[in-house]
Amino acid sequence: MELKRINDHVSVSGQIQPDDVKTLKDLGFVAIVNNRPDGESPDQPAGAEIEAAARAAGLTYHAIPLGRDGVNPDLVNATKAVLEGSDGKVFCFCRSGTRSTTLWALSQAGDAPADQIIAQAAEAGYDMSHLAGYLGQN
Repeated sequence: MELKRINDHVSVSGQIQPDDVKTLKDLGFVAIVNNRPDGESPDQPAGAEIEAAARAAGLTYHAIPLGRDGVNPDLVNATKAVLEGSDGKVFCFCRSGTRSTTLWALSQAGDAPADQIIAQAAEAGYDMSHLAGYLGQN
């Protein structure tokens, strides 16, 4: 698991395993957001396995899968609700972390300047500059 810190509240990574959940708990995360649809890859653990590990560790688990249909307002609003409703650090994952970072960035539109959102994503290794036009909107 290669954790990439977006800011004090949110970190992302590529696919995790159920065994990684204890490490996330030890690092102080309170919630896990799964942005990867089940069945994308044969070696991918089912979301239910990660959810069970999260619940056993005392973490909240949210499935907000971003698949082939692409981003829509429901996904962005669900992400925003999780981030605003979590009292502590939130960990989001997908295959590479890009979809998680995209949903995080779009959920921040109107709450933070576009250049700040893009810079935070870039510091974590994700280029969100293509979203600049969307990030300046509410």
